[in-house]
Amino acid sequence: MDDEGDFRVGDVLSVSCPFTVTRVERGVTWGHVAVRWPWWEIDRTDGFAQWNGIVALGVDDGHGSVAPEVAAELFRTDPPAEQLQAGGVCRVGVPPTVVHVTAVDHHDPPLETVWLPHPTRTVTVLRRGLSYREFPDESHLDGSGYTIHPGDGIPFTFELLMRPYASLQAGDEIADAAGRAWRFDGPWEWAAFDGEPAGAGPAWPLVLLSRAGAPCSVKDAEEVAASTASGSHQDTVREWMALTDASPTP
Repeated sequence: MDDEGDFRVGDVLSVSCPFTVTRVERGVTWGHVAVRWPWWEIDRTDGFAQWNGIVALGVDDGHGSVAPEVAAELFRTDPPAEQLQAGGVCRVGVPPTVVHVTAVDHHDPPLETVWLPHPTRTVTVLRRGLSYREFPDESHLDGSGYTIHPGDGIPFTFELLMRPYASLQAGDEIADAAGRAWRFDGPWEWAAFDGEPAGAGPAWPLVLLSRAGAPCSVKDAEEVAASTASGSHQDTVREWMALTDASPTP
């Protein structure tokens, strides 16, 4: 999976970025260390704001509980942040880190930023061990967690570790082995047409009834049947939780 790859809510990824030499602008202060960002360019055409080329990275300064935005930070420095002083040199990058995707947004026109290139996508992720418990009231949808802009010049590498229900698409209508009909809007968003609580989720194997509001093709139906021929919804949840050390629901 590269910057042009498809991202879906629920995806479990390993993300990394090569460590790159840069300058330290400010040592650790109030849980952040500031470095000259080695990738983005300053958008000098912006008539309202001017970015100074510096990015503050969240770090644990050892002075109490770690804020959620600091816990979510992906980038690390080498040497560690607590050893850095203004004017010094360090490397900044992302060691291979397991994350799960909580939101995917597309921007057309591109998102207006004070740096270039302007993003066309925003992928919000949480590191392994973090879940919606750390971001109450669904605040992760408002920017909590860590936002990545694939294709923005940062040389991220993405490896897809798991995509729950990869054979399904949002809006698919499904019949399960227990005779219940469902609408699929994401791996943890199942709506039963009978209006009853979802309970343990759909009973496998599954039968694809429609896609994009139209009868499904034989090929699509066969893919869904094959992918759910063994196992269960709960097995999928358990596998996902083992990879993420997180809860899939708020």
